[in-house]
Amino acid sequence: MKKILEVKDLHISFHTFAGEVQAIRGVDFDLYEGETLAIVGESGSGKSVTTKSIMRLLPEGNSEIKSGNILFGDDDLAKASDKKMQKIRGKDISMIFQDPMTSLNPTMTIGKQIMEPLIKHRKYGKGEAKKRAIELLDLVGITKPEQRLKQYPHQFSGGMRQRVVIAIALACAPKVLIADEPTTALDVTIQGQILDLMKELQKKIETSIVFITHDLGVVANVADRVAVMYGGKIVEIGTVDEIFYNPQHPYTWGLISSMPNLDTEEEELYVIPGTPPDLLNPPQGDAFALRNPYAMKIDTEEQPPMFKVSDTHYAATWLLHPSAPKVEPPLAVKERKAIFEKKQAASVRGGK
Repeated sequence: MKKILEVKDLHISFHTFAGEVQAIRGVDFDLYEGETLAIVGESGSGKSVTTKSIMRLLPEGNSEIKSGNILFGDDDLAKASDKKMQKIRGKDISMIFQDPMTSLNPTMTIGKQIMEPLIKHRKYGKGEAKKRAIELLDLVGITKPEQRLKQYPHQFSGGMRQRVVIAIALACAPKVLIADEPTTALDVTIQGQILDLMKELQKKIETSIVFITHDLGVVANVADRVAVMYGGKIVEIGTVDEIFYNPQHPYTWGLISSMPNLDTEEEELYVIPGTPPDLLNPPQGDAFALRNPYAMKIDTEEQPPMFKVSDTHYAATWLLHPSAPKVEPPLAVKERKAIFEKKQAASVRGGK
């Protein structure tokens, strides 16, 4: 597959009254054509900051891309001018935000808001833009699109507003779509509908998606690959099956263990002890060391490199060092792996 986006050794800081917050500390990942990459982690891990930097939507004045590259085609977005970014935003790279009500302009009709990027980036005339806006509303599952075009955001339900935001984001058929917790503000039933809609639309317009979430349950349904973030760094990355059923980093073990699982008899959900690190004063070693029950002395002294687990799977934990003691993952992780392997074996037998 062809790479469409490359983020290389990205460092981002925020300058505050308390000092410099090192929010992103050397993030690397690639995005390939037609794939969905999910970025997961607790609040404050750096997920949204990373993706907003791709769109160059970080607050001016106190944020700074200190080093690194964001390569998109022939452009390095980390160094691109405001004029260049204005051409790229909405046309080549679009974003779906968490809360549709704050993403939409309450004083403009839905029709005008969908037509705006078409007129600006695609140079459509008003008649052509209106026709395409009706098609987009129909595409995202809104009935009577001709009537809805004349209405305002407050006349739509939360789920319908999110469908409108998706229609706006997809208006120019972007190469990359960034979805920042797009279903968090919605109830579970609507959440499922929106996720199904995004998967369906991705196939139709052949876009690549970066999906930000703290909900691993959502990830299983939408992603091809998963990047796990902690303390401003990616600590593990791999395919969905590798992250869910063969995780290697203790932080990922904690996330997996905290997920509800109907196949096990556990009555209480696991909670990762402690709190995320203070990025005003980042730890010298592994940022997860103080919360890691398997931490060794080296974890407090040196940051682990990315160890290769497979061609698609990497994890930054000293437990993967050849000299490290062998540690068994938690029971919940082992149970998930066993259930997965049993289902795979049954599938193979059924295929014969």
